[in-house]
Amino acid sequence: MSPLFLATALVLAQPARAADCPTPATPWPTEEWPDGRAEVAAARAAQIRALEDYAFTLQGKDEERKGLRTDGVVIIHRGRVVYERYGRGFDASKRHLAWSMSKSVTSALVGIAVKRGSLNLDDSICEYVKASRQDNCAITVQNLLEFASGLDWREDYENGGTYQTSSVLAMLYGEGRRDMVSFITAHERSDAPGTSWRYSSGDATLLAGVLDAALKPTLGKDWPWVLLLDKLGMKSATWERDGKGVVVGSSYLHATPRDLAKFGYFYLHDGCWAGERVLPEDWVTKSTAVSKPIQLKSYERGRDDVQGWQWWLNRPIPGVQTELPFPSVPEGAYAARGHWGQSISIIPSKELIVVRTADDRDGSFSLDTFLKLALAVVEELP
Repeated sequence: MSPLFLATALVLAQPARAADCPTPATPWPTEEWPDGRAEVAAARAAQIRALEDYAFTLQGKDEERKGLRTDGVVIIHRGRVVYERYGRGFDASKRHLAWSMSKSVTSALVGIAVKRGSLNLDDSICEYVKASRQDNCAITVQNLLEFASGLDWREDYENGGTYQTSSVLAMLYGEGRRDMVSFITAHERSDAPGTSWRYSSGDATLLAGVLDAALKPTLGKDWPWVLLLDKLGMKSATWERDGKGVVVGSSYLHATPRDLAKFGYFYLHDGCWAGERVLPEDWVTKSTAVSKPIQLKSYERGRDDVQGWQWWLNRPIPGVQTELPFPSVPEGAYAARGHWGQSISIIPSKELIVVRTADDRDGSFSLDTFLKLALAVVEELP
């Protein structure tokens, strides 16, 4: 066999690589993260102390729920774990409830489904699921991605004093738990789809129902693992389901902080993993741009509530808001966020991912302050 023939055969035998996928300087962390903690602990002791003095301030007895009740922090800088700490009995091996960080994972799964041709953004939900109200067939996949279904949804939590009228509590703990798609689509609409933004666990959970109907026939009930979670090596990931067996796309993913950081690393690298393009080429860019509906009309939107496709953004809203939600953080950063202080923050300009799991209850936590302190830990690191 000639050397030229042998070289050609070896090239052809290699797995196909996506030419547009960025290649990290460190190995892909499918199995383990490269470890730079000792080096950074020695070089940045004062900055780490300041971060911990802010983030780990549980006061009094645990059941009093005072102070910043941080359960875990993992900082990934340029592909290495540079800081990690746990509290309240958690450690690196223990899963944590992601709460609404689950929504960003559901958004990613939509992108994968679009890439493989399983659905389109302008498809009606009724191409996949049966709506309890026929007029809700006007809602599209993209409307759900943008929290723009127009459904008259009440996203009230345990401190809202409106338990009897909360749509999300009824969905997660009450009558809706048996069949969440039917419960969500039974809601009336307050607006035409695509014309307003309203943060809604109903939209995200209905999106998971659409995905389940589109993907389960060919991939089986564990399609989230087949398409994404196993690919990233998120071995700790579990995801609770409703009474119909559909994953609760808004709320109930569980994983370790190290595995949640892998999801952040996946987005930091434009939806590629180990040289394979998993998301469509423009998916991350579109997901982290301010959505059109939030520029048109919003319900109960706070200053921090700037969103793309189920990601929280550090951007102004054209024509609506000039200030950044997190002024201490570079513009263009974005995050998956969840109830009681969960977050996966991605700061592309710094090649930085900061994961925090928590059980905050008193409202004193500031993501802006926390990220400012985390940025100081990696400032000027090679």
